[in-house]
Amino acid sequence: MKNALKVLQIGFTYIGTIVGAGFATGQEIITFFTQYGRIGALTILIASGLFIWLGTKMMLLAHDIKAESYEDLNRKLFGQRTGGWISLFTLLVLMGVNSVMLAGAGSVFMENLGFHYQTGLLITLVGTYLLLHRGMQAILQLNSIVVPLMLLLSIIIILNTVGLPGATRFMTISTDASTTAAWAAPFMYTAFNLGMAQAVLVPIGSHTTSRKVLIWGGIMGGIGVGFLLMAGHFALSAQMPGITQYEIPMGNIANHLGAAVRIVYVILIFLEIFSTFVADIYGVSLQLRQRLRISPKLLSLILLLICYVTSQFGFSSLLSVLYPLFGLFSLIWVVMLILYRREKPTL
Repeated sequence: MKNALKVLQIGFTYIGTIVGAGFATGQEIITFFTQYGRIGALTILIASGLFIWLGTKMMLLAHDIKAESYEDLNRKLFGQRTGGWISLFTLLVLMGVNSVMLAGAGSVFMENLGFHYQTGLLITLVGTYLLLHRGMQAILQLNSIVVPLMLLLSIIIILNTVGLPGATRFMTISTDASTTAAWAAPFMYTAFNLGMAQAVLVPIGSHTTSRKVLIWGGIMGGIGVGFLLMAGHFALSAQMPGITQYEIPMGNIANHLGAAVRIVYVILIFLEIFSTFVADIYGVSLQLRQRLRISPKLLSLILLLICYVTSQFGFSSLLSVLYPLFGLFSLIWVVMLILYRREKPTL
């Protein structure tokens, strides 16, 4: 029973790490899958298989080498020097993404809940600081709340879409988009998201004693990500191409399901931002603790302060340069993960 609970927590945290706020808006699903029409359903299945295989392999490798942070994993894959530089680059990207997420949390409070923008930022920062000191267990518990809500909302959206005239369009919709790009999309999507998720999945792997629990947690996580991708693709396909005009396509779908669902959706957007923000800051702090002799509480405060300051000015221009580079790195990183073979113990 204890192992079953641990599997659920790992699976939920894996899902919550991959399926962040960008996913919840619907933009990621359209960009990587729905715009390619009926091929999208097949490529989602490919992505699900990759998440099961590579996410599990990452956690098992972290477990085997007893990685303190994702830097240890990168050094194992790329060598000491190159792995160190790659980890620093990953740190820069993660801090940039976290600054954007924090700004997004402030916008959710301001635009949907009537709070001042700065109030939203401070609530997010204080909540993050309090949870960080509870370590990985707090991240597992937080995702055990957020992810079931995500699954519930997806089921509601599926049930609503079944009754629409375009419910079967995900199997028939045609597109002028490149077929090559369509088949490349699941590999790019998986690589990028696993590259980002290493800050969370590596500590999970190293903190879990049972390899069997990690394997089942990875399987559950990959299947869960696939289900949520398919649910979003199913709902969005039914309203293509008109749904693409909205900045938050899934929000438009949720708005048609009534006030109660809309409120749940808004809360869910914030919780997804919050859970990913907490997990990423935790992963970054683990890496920096290996390099800097600073107390964990002071390091957390410094990281949160950096995110707060940069969220005031915007990081979009920097990320527009870093994101493509990180996408390229992620593809190389995934290839190295695929090629890695577990070392057999010496007798």
